[in-house]
Amino acid sequence: MAELKYEIVENLGTLGENARGWSKEVNLISWNEKEPKYDIRDWAPDHSRMGKGVTLTADELAALKDLLAGIDLDSFE
Repeated sequence: MAELKYEIVENLGTLGENARGWSKEVNLISWNEKEPKYDIRDWAPDHSRMGKGVTLTADELAALKDLLAGIDLDSFE
């Protein structure tokens, strides 16, 4: 299997941390030296390992932002 190359161009924030110390982060990441994309996934504290996640283009992130803005979180309580 080919080596996966990544560079965290910008850390945009942390959504939470689990009991093992891994953080669910929103980052701008360049995968395999390509154009950076927005990424949400779990990361080990030293960023040497990662969990499964989702990678989004700027257009997809904008669509997600609009979708989330329309959700009434109070209805889930």
